[in-house]
Amino acid sequence: MDLPFLLVCILLEVLAVKCQNAAQGRIVNGYEPIPHSITYIVSIQTMDRQHICGGFLINKYWVVTAAHCNIGVNKMMIVAGDHSLSIYEGTEQEMLPQLLVPHPAYNSTTNNNDIMLIKLRAPIYLNSYVSIALLPRQDTSVQEGKMCRVSGWGYTNPEGGTVPSTLRTVKLPIVSTEKCNSSASFNGIITENMLCAGYSIGGKDACQGDSGGPLVCDGRVYGVVSWGKGCADAQFPGVYTAVSKFRRWIDNTIFSYYSRCKKN
Repeated sequence: MDLPFLLVCILLEVLAVKCQNAAQGRIVNGYEPIPHSITYIVSIQTMDRQHICGGFLINKYWVVTAAHCNIGVNKMMIVAGDHSLSIYEGTEQEMLPQLLVPHPAYNSTTNNNDIMLIKLRAPIYLNSYVSIALLPRQDTSVQEGKMCRVSGWGYTNPEGGTVPSTLRTVKLPIVSTEKCNSSASFNGIITENMLCAGYSIGGKDACQGDSGGPLVCDGRVYGVVSWGKGCADAQFPGVYTAVSKFRRWIDNTIFSYYSRCKKN
């Protein structure tokens, strides 16, 4: 085998691996749940149907997601009742957002307060395919080691068009803030508004495109997929916005919206 031919073969092998990794930018080492069994999750998409983030319904008019998923109210569409993003199943409900409310203290540099509310223009119809997620009370903590479930679709590969993408889910244990903030891990940059989850051996995690999706523990959403260092790294668990730190803000924001509407 001559050298140029060998180099071409090596290059093709590298490209094949890179393409494979790009297509797998979703829940790492999770599984496909029973279709439409996770009914509170929504897909946040661009107007040309490109999935960008996850989110979850907290009532017929309001969705919670990550603040870093904010692409602008006129560029976004919310899809509930979906399982496969590449197949029309007849269960989907598409809604346009009326208002985006990122947390006023969201910091894109530190990722602190990475949470956003989306007010829909029209109500979602609740049925056997679409339901509401329950939230924890303000400042409720979740124990280290508690097994929770994160779900998401991952993202569309811009190089290869739309990747056939069904919902994925994975179960992960909560990691203490102390351990997550250790010098061997995030070294003090995890704030009180964040939550860590993942295995000490790595291998399972949320990844790009799962942002904004729900981390559910004991039937309530305790985390919003926020950020991380790589995906499924043993040293660096996934980092989530701690929803219980924002329960009061969520309730007050929705209440004040309707209060303003009544005055007007």
